[in-house]
Amino acid sequence: MKNKEQVVKRMMLTCSDLHVREKEGEESSRTITGYAILFNTPSAPLWSDEESEAREVIDPEAITKEILDGCDIKFTMFHNRQLILARSKNGEGTLSYAVDEKGVSFEFDAPKTVDGDKALELVRRGDLAGCSFMFSTRYYDDACVERTTKVVNKRTLIQYRIKAVTGIYDFTLAADPAYPDTSVEAREFAGLLKKDAIERPDIEKISNQVREMRKVANRNIV
Repeated sequence: MKNKEQVVKRMMLTCSDLHVREKEGEESSRTITGYAILFNTPSAPLWSDEESEAREVIDPEAITKEILDGCDIKFTMFHNRQLILARSKNGEGTLSYAVDEKGVSFEFDAPKTVDGDKALELVRRGDLAGCSFMFSTRYYDDACVERTTKVVNKRTLIQYRIKAVTGIYDFTLAADPAYPDTSVEAREFAGLLKKDAIERPDIEKISNQVREMRKVANRNIV
């Protein structure tokens, strides 16, 4: 059994429009805005094959402004800490964000640097189409991550709902937000989750049966 206290750090891609906000009276704005995190929106598949598919969903309760204000968040390109565009440390800095029903929006003025100019041009052209963010949680703690399954056309669909995070580390501009991470670490992590799913395929079915038995047991006998 995995350690429920084990903290897993990983990235999640966000399909969200990015744009440079044009300000009235300014010839050329440098303000980049968008959403770094979307709530209740299925991620790209952690894995997908003929038998099963797994996705993640961020619950609105998982990320609050209070949590974000307690983090040191760097805004980068491609998760490269050397390509930093803005930063918020304990709620203060050049990166602004807000939490609403949709998710976590952001805003920052691109720095007048080579990287800042590059980010502006790529966002204006649409070459950078979304965001990614790095977070950590206790994947094997049911209080942090809720696992549900359902079978559709004989294929098992698994959802990991992130209900609590232990930290947010960066937001980043991403070129391919519709596709999952391709790093070795991401593939290994997905492999571990898939192994767990195979080893306990009936856990949700058993839980549902227990709930139904309890309901029957609690009914008043007429």
